[in-house]
Amino acid sequence: MSTLTPGKGTTPQGAASEQEASRWVRHMFGRVAGRYDLANHLLSANIDRNWRRHTVSRVRDILHRPGSRVVDLACGTGDLLVAMEREAGRPLIGSDFCHPMLAGAQSKLARTRLRSALVEADGLALPFPNQSLDLITIAFGFRNFANYEAGLVEMRRTLRPGGALAILEFTTPPNATFAAVYNWYSRRILPVLGGAISGAPEAYSYLPESVRKFPGAPELAELMRSTGFQTVTWEYLTFGITALHIARTA
Repeated sequence: MSTLTPGKGTTPQGAASEQEASRWVRHMFGRVAGRYDLANHLLSANIDRNWRRHTVSRVRDILHRPGSRVVDLACGTGDLLVAMEREAGRPLIGSDFCHPMLAGAQSKLARTRLRSALVEADGLALPFPNQSLDLITIAFGFRNFANYEAGLVEMRRTLRPGGALAILEFTTPPNATFAAVYNWYSRRILPVLGGAISGAPEAYSYLPESVRKFPGAPELAELMRSTGFQTVTWEYLTFGITALHIARTA
């Protein structure tokens, strides 16, 4: 059983191994699935919609590529998947290892009359053949992986030459003053508001801690390069609350 090393993957309180961390994360997201969208939109003042739209704009070339195979990994309730299917004009694939989240995504696809397929799978063991995908996106899910390097290696395995990986994730703002203010908000206010909305305060106590322990944007870019990705670029969004990394395969 693999033990947890801070910085190697998410480290929820009380989890002593990667397997325990994965189980904790799966259970936590299962608890908040019913109010996940409401909490996200309220706590971000709907800015999360802009982050997803920007991500879609950055991968539009592959979405419009005839026959490209696209997977939104850790898709949650499907917000990014829906936005990408609308841009691509055809069904894509969404994947998550939390069944209640996928149920929410299925309901959303049905309401919007979209037809993307959903697959229940762990991001550390993807059910896709080697070099079978053209694009993998993951929005606010990579931070919850029990092993970041193993996740990147697995995603790299499934991507074809000329493919891309896009990771949209919370990060530590580069401006020290703003980072201090945001850290105060995320540790003092966010757990109270998020807990009240979702009914699961531990989930929104976990959020700021998981961001604090997550590699900074430059470090994540270097980790992507070290696992075989080329031309890794990244940009801060909304004063550095989030970062979008785009990596291409040769």
